[in-house]
Amino acid sequence: MVYRQEHPKPQFMRENWVNLNGIWDFEFDFSKSGLERGIEKDDYIFNETINVPFCPESALSGIGYTDFIPACIYRRRFEIEEKQLSERIVLHFGAVDYKATVFVNGNRVGSHSGGYSSFCFDITAYCKNGQNTLTVYCEDDTRSKKIPSGKQSEALRSSGCFYTRTTGIWQTVWLEFTPKSYIKDFKLYPDINAKTITVHANLVGCGSFCAVAEYDGREVGGAALDTRGGSAVLTVPLDELHLWEIGNGRLYTLKLAFGSDRVNSYFGMREIHFEDKKFILNGKSVFQRLVLDQGFYPQGIYTAPSDKELLGDIQRSMAMGFNGARLHEKVFEERFLYHCDRMGYIVWGEYASWGVDISYPEAINYVLPEWLEILGRDFNHPAIIGWCPFNETWDEQGRRQCDDILKLTYLATKAFDNTCPCIDTSGNYHVITDVFDLHDYDSSGEAIRERYKDIANGRIIDKFSDRQQYRGEPIFISEYGGIGFMLDQNGWGYGNIPESKEAFLKRLKEVTDAIIDNPNLFGFCYTQLTDVEQECNGLYTYDRTPKFLPEEIAPILSRRAAIEE
Repeated sequence: MVYRQEHPKPQFMRENWVNLNGIWDFEFDFSKSGLERGIEKDDYIFNETINVPFCPESALSGIGYTDFIPACIYRRRFEIEEKQLSERIVLHFGAVDYKATVFVNGNRVGSHSGGYSSFCFDITAYCKNGQNTLTVYCEDDTRSKKIPSGKQSEALRSSGCFYTRTTGIWQTVWLEFTPKSYIKDFKLYPDINAKTITVHANLVGCGSFCAVAEYDGREVGGAALDTRGGSAVLTVPLDELHLWEIGNGRLYTLKLAFGSDRVNSYFGMREIHFEDKKFILNGKSVFQRLVLDQGFYPQGIYTAPSDKELLGDIQRSMAMGFNGARLHEKVFEERFLYHCDRMGYIVWGEYASWGVDISYPEAINYVLPEWLEILGRDFNHPAIIGWCPFNETWDEQGRRQCDDILKLTYLATKAFDNTCPCIDTSGNYHVITDVFDLHDYDSSGEAIRERYKDIANGRIIDKFSDRQQYRGEPIFISEYGGIGFMLDQNGWGYGNIPESKEAFLKRLKEVTDAIIDNPNLFGFCYTQLTDVEQECNGLYTYDRTPKFLPEEIAPILSRRAAIEE
């Protein structure tokens, strides 16, 4: 069975593409000697197969090997027609953890480091008419302090808030065919006041660049210009304004053309900013009712078994009264963000920063290049209303974080995207940030009320006040709750385990009310949407079975907040 056959980039779609998911040849390389053994040669013998795009640790891969995998090798054949050789053939990878070295017909075409960002290679010069051979060599070391690994366990088994590892290919692989003159990438800037969408495009070659906007099948705007390539800017006036809002994405279709190249995309019309500590969406104060979503799946680990399941997690969240999520310690695939865009579901784009030792200045080399790739991939999604490159930057063996790493990453983020707020590090220890967020798992609602009652006067009770200084930024409680329920003997949650459903709901209401009733808090993020392996504090079990009825949870989470008054 071939899984995940849908187009992996809904915001950058060409019709001429081929999905390479399915059964590939596979081999473990525990000695990391594959490159010396000539694995790229066509006659190399493989001993196993794997179902791509699932990692070898997962059940859906057909392998399910959960011990450490220092390296592994993939191979697949694909067909190229003679006419395709006269165009441009591009090989895309949604994500490979961690370092991928790619060969086509025995020729090394390139390598990429970073387990969460997408990458591609122009392989035209290496292809031939008929059957071609693609070989991918993957290296990973979750124990290395130079590799961002998020919540992947550095120990043999999962424990605490660290889970089963992911190695190698874990998102869709595909071929794309373009003309020699083509659209390389673009950034979209909506302006709801001027009723325009502006396209900043990078183009290769010469030709006419054209953008046409449609809504509900109707053409509502267009613009064009002649260019000799490089950078091009088009501003498209819109005849109709339909706002992107919570619960309703109201997406426009965007059709781009450059010479004979055609790209289908979409956009949402929305404006965000902060005003008097309020999060403002299209001129209205919106309370962020977020849930912590870690994006793990029992059978696929990092990879959802279907596109339906990606959408399903958003629907499950909304049913419980949430209007968005922190996409926690993982960069979610673009199909997930596409569904967020469609559903009007706000999210913070985050990075899998755990695993990297940022007490050393050189750690910036292991973070910033991939983080910039992620910003480039996801900039255009209207659902993303903020960026957060780091989470809980704890000290390493008594060494404090290198503050300059957080500062430089923040400044680079703002240079790339000045339309969204950036949190330098969620929870601790802030250096320079647009939002002063806090993690608070106190089980007492009264204690939470007391802690944040004087925000208006510039005072908060912060357990890390010796390491970070509140300077009047907007505040939200970006982790709270984490109440364990229906735990087995190996599971855990934050605080004492409630003895009954009634006790759970009582605690949830008390701690949530303390946040919602505070006129100086613009949002919360509840931990978490689903259980993940041994961490059993989800509103759903790991297999997505609800622990509570939505009508029991939604009224607690969705009532009007004081800051919205």
